[in-house]
Amino acid sequence: MKVSREQAAQNRERVVETASRLFREKGYGGIGVADLMKSAGLTHGGFYGNFGSKEDLMAEVVTYALDRSNQNWDTLLEKKPAQPLEAIVAPYLSTLHRDNPGNGCAMAALGPEVARMAPGVRCAVTEGVRKQIDKLAALMPPEDADEKRQAALVTYASMVGALVLSRAVNDDALSEEFLDAVHSALTGVA
Repeated sequence: MKVSREQAAQNRERVVETASRLFREKGYGGIGVADLMKSAGLTHGGFYGNFGSKEDLMAEVVTYALDRSNQNWDTLLEKKPAQPLEAIVAPYLSTLHRDNPGNGCAMAALGPEVARMAPGVRCAVTEGVRKQIDKLAALMPPEDADEKRQAALVTYASMVGALVLSRAVNDDALSEEFLDAVHSALTGVA
């Protein structure tokens, strides 16, 4: 049965949303195409009508996830305009974020896997990360552009690294120490 263009677009979007969550929860290699499509409520056969490969889907997933992250940051900034860095850093370096990788940062969940993927995936990541760094640079204290960018790079790398480490250890106290120490170092808020 042929589906309308509108339905096909909705199905594609559902696959990207589902893959975005599942790749972050289980890892890129942790879920196959058949199970992914089943989770999206679609048939396995429909996958290749929409995507050339699983890596092509991954490129769309990281673009989608990083764009959503930027939208989330914009919402957080609207809520705390007087403390913009704190508005982003506090929820990022939280136990809620740590414990919900499927809805969290794509870079913290998928970064090591992405580093070994095809150029198309890495290009999508590069573009998304650049947007996030630019957004962070705009929040840095008024210094020259190079200093703002440097501070944004350090902030971004610190946030992602702290989240990765907090998820990797099996000691809750140490996990929270990573989150709290980097939060305090970046914002001055204890």
